[in-house]
Amino acid sequence: MALFEMFAARLKTAAFVVGALSLGWSVSGAASAQGTQASPAGPPSDPGEAIYQSHCAACHDHSDTSRAPTRAALGQMLPQAIEFALTQGKMKGPGSGLTNETRAQLIKYLTGGVSAATATDAWADKMMCPANHRVVDLTGPATVSTFGYDKSNTRALTAAQAGLSKAQLSDLELAWAIAIPGATTMRSQPAVVGKTVFLPVSDVSTMYAFDVSNRLQPCIKWLYKAPGGAPLRTSASYGVIADGRGVVAFSGFDTTVYVLDAKTGQPLWTRKVGTYTHSMTTGTPVVLKTRIIVPVSQFEIMVAGPNNQVCCNNHGYVLSLDPKNGSQQWRYDTMPDAAPIRDRGDGKMLYGPSGAPIWDSPSVDEKHGLVYIGTGEANSPPTHKNTDAMIAIGLADGKEKWSRQGTDRDIFLSGCGPHPKPGQYNCVSDTVYRDVDFGASMVLADLGKGQDVLFAGQKSGTVWSVDRRSGRLLWRNPLGTGSPLGGVHWGIAYDKGLVYAPVSLVGVDLPGEPVDTTRIKSGLYALDAKTGAVKWMFATAPDCAGDRQTRVPSCKHYYGMSTAPTVIDGAVVEGALDGYLYVLDAKSGKQLWKYDTAIAYQGINGVAGKGGSIDAASITAANGLLLVNSGYGMFGETPGNVILAFRAKPK
Repeated sequence: MALFEMFAARLKTAAFVVGALSLGWSVSGAASAQGTQASPAGPPSDPGEAIYQSHCAACHDHSDTSRAPTRAALGQMLPQAIEFALTQGKMKGPGSGLTNETRAQLIKYLTGGVSAATATDAWADKMMCPANHRVVDLTGPATVSTFGYDKSNTRALTAAQAGLSKAQLSDLELAWAIAIPGATTMRSQPAVVGKTVFLPVSDVSTMYAFDVSNRLQPCIKWLYKAPGGAPLRTSASYGVIADGRGVVAFSGFDTTVYVLDAKTGQPLWTRKVGTYTHSMTTGTPVVLKTRIIVPVSQFEIMVAGPNNQVCCNNHGYVLSLDPKNGSQQWRYDTMPDAAPIRDRGDGKMLYGPSGAPIWDSPSVDEKHGLVYIGTGEANSPPTHKNTDAMIAIGLADGKEKWSRQGTDRDIFLSGCGPHPKPGQYNCVSDTVYRDVDFGASMVLADLGKGQDVLFAGQKSGTVWSVDRRSGRLLWRNPLGTGSPLGGVHWGIAYDKGLVYAPVSLVGVDLPGEPVDTTRIKSGLYALDAKTGAVKWMFATAPDCAGDRQTRVPSCKHYYGMSTAPTVIDGAVVEGALDGYLYVLDAKSGKQLWKYDTAIAYQGINGVAGKGGSIDAASITAANGLLLVNSGYGMFGETPGNVILAFRAKPK
């Protein structure tokens, strides 16, 4: 995981702890897998170590209390990732105090002088397909074309699309593992066309086109390394544009949108789409015949709390780009640009409105000509109606058609808390301080008799159903009160009249919102699509038996389900924050199969790896293989660096 993401993890987790303590939550944490490191008795002999001790050790050597990544985790990163973080990424501010020489000394100390090229390229060179087998065959069906697999974001596959039946999913074995050197956070999901898997790996800034036609011996058709070393952020999207070309689209942390020829991996165009000081891209672009829909987020929440920062003037927006050249067709802003609203208390101005980052991937409703996105918190007053909201935008013109807010007055900056101290000039007290984004991509469904509905999951723990054309509320079901880390975090799924919603953290009683912990637990819920009633619930529980406490240090506390679920032929596949992978019966919730991914692996690419937390977008299937990313080194979760493939056990 890149250093700027680790910094973001520390800040956001610290904010979560502050808010949790103010609300009476229990936030005791587990020690890091690597433990803490004592300060040396004398001055460090390595100049890079001296820089680390003075600038970094206070948090990273005490991960059991700060929940910052450990020194050992920092050492797993690639040099170019740290360089980017300190010069262009989220650590640009703190890194500005370093000279070229001292920055190089710090990076050398953290990474041990590892060669980035050696670490990332040698294994891929050995896995390349034969020279006469490098062009991707795009004649097969595009079974996974965006985050939710289809434009409706249902995250459902048939047995034919996956190459796996419910019976086969009940009895799987590991077919192979690929370990990515330098990775600690496997955050991105592939697009799948026929027997080709287009997978972006964030930490190594590379898109891989894996051929899985041989289920036991995949090879690489092509790879594309993002210029400049900026980590990638989004999952992959695939589509056929107006000139007949199949393209793969994805975005990087630096807001660069990449559109590649899917056959060869050659770039058709790239474009930076960031507007504000802290713009970033996270939601997966959607490729249509005549446009590419790109959501843009922002991370001002992480950096604008201290008094030496201007607060706050960033917000989220959506772009429609021409697939031929990336030119802008329209832009939708979640709110007007911020303006000075008052003296913040020290003679400097507070700006607003701000916020409404867009973390989720758009859902495209071609039937009604609409695009749906969800937004996150406000960063400063006044709280805009489009924060923590579900929003419908015109597909043709980018105009807002309707907006429904889920949570009002959710003004949130890391480090502020709901009751800021005097002198925290960027922090406000008129806030519920919850950070409950609509981070899960919304799902479209036709329930018959003209009932065209939209399902949405919120980090508050609430699942929503609204009318797609008007935003009118049909039902809502609060599955707890959630937290800044979920509630319903990364995604939900829909198939055959049921909505599947994972809950990572249940939350605690809030004013007017009690949590019945006898009924609500971390795990997976199946809700009736027409009424929202719970049809079944599968609860997860802490498992620290044997050596799991060492392998998964947060096993006592992080065991809920956060990653977006996958439905295949009547089975639901879901992962947990403690590394367990589950296959459940879609109708009853009965456990059909379970596997502990948080173990060591010897990759078929000749690289040793390990699994960890399953989070973000992690689960797909292709050509009879269930594909799972394992490892998520953020927010106190367990890092890892493996792509796992499971197949049905031979009879």
